Amino acid sequence: MAVEQRATRSGRLIGDACRITRPQCGVAGPGVRAHVTTAARAGHLLWPVFRHLPHVRSSIGRVQQVVTAELVIWPALPYEAWRDTKDTLHMCLQIVGKVRLALTPREPQWANVPLHLTARGLTTTPMWGGQVAFEILVDFIDHEVIIQTSSGQVERVPLISRPVAEFYRDFMGRLNSLGIEVEISTTPSEVKDPIPFPDDTVHATYDPAWAGRFWSILSQVALVMEEHRARFRGKTSAVHFFWGSFDLSNTRYSGRSADPGPNADMIMRLSHDAEQICAGFWPGDQQLSEPAFFAYTYPKPAGIEGELVRPAGAAWNSEIGEFILPYEAARLAGDARQAILDFLESTYDAGATGLGWSPDLVSSR
Repeated sequence: MAVEQRATRSGRLIGDACRITRPQCGVAGPGVRAHVTTAARAGHLLWPVFRHLPHVRSSIGRVQQVVTAELVIWPALPYEAWRDTKDTLHMCLQIVGKVRLALTPREPQWANVPLHLTARGLTTTPMWGGQVAFEILVDFIDHEVIIQTSSGQVERVPLISRPVAEFYRDFMGRLNSLGIEVEISTTPSEVKDPIPFPDDTVHATYDPAWAGRFWSILSQVALVMEEHRARFRGKTSAVHFFWGSFDLSNTRYSGRSADPGPNADMIMRLSHDAEQICAGFWPGDQQLSEPAFFAYTYPKPAGIEGELVRPAGAAWNSEIGEFILPYEAARLAGDARQAILDFLESTYDAGATGLGWSPDLVSSR
């Protein structure tokens, strides 16, 4: 997501923040249970009316099961409840990501920078470390960073509550023990008031339950975004995780160039040099303190802010300059997958129409 767009975000936390405490691993948190209980209570109140109608009783039971399953798959992620863990994890992933940035050839639109999803977390994909090929995996099941080489060597760095400075020393030391020497910028990217990693004793919280919940949501969102991505015939990015802006995104391109503008910094010069429509998921920060889906078109078409997009709850945010769908609105929509697809497809249609892209770029369902 564009840096200047991210920096101006403002918003408010909605949903279950005031009700949710730390989740237990593998157990739906109170926010989920509250909605499930409401659905169950509704079915209970209807029971005296419909108890003599077997087919209706069966339908009510199925509805309760669907609601329960939907809210377990898409649990609440209140920003304030896991902010400290998110901020610490953000810095740890930046350290991992900067190794990928340093050791891979630069690609257009920074395609070599993001991390990619696995069944257990994130990966750098294989890189050349000078003497051996290696890969860095971030495992949100066992909560550790794994460095594994093509020669069979493995080093593990635990993800636990400790200062980022300590994680940085541990991680870089284990790389060196494998004969991998790499220099990275120790200043965090795309954050306000960055603290160099070796000096960061501020960010020191890691709650595996909240980190695991974030990962479970991220993995579900990625599958829906892959479904959206598959229909595009033109150039498109992978569904990948940008560790700087801390978002999952996918970008479609028309094949035409664009002018990033005279005041663009290096990131923007290399990312906004082509017409594009980008959409993704982001867990929020101090400016927009709630998780949300986002979408923007570059260059911005005139009048796009007036376009109506789907589903209910999605709208243009004038302060950010993007379309926003709060995660809370999507997960409580009844069919979160369809709500997300509606957002991705309707915002793409708005941008593609505004830029005059050919309808043939998207295949029919």
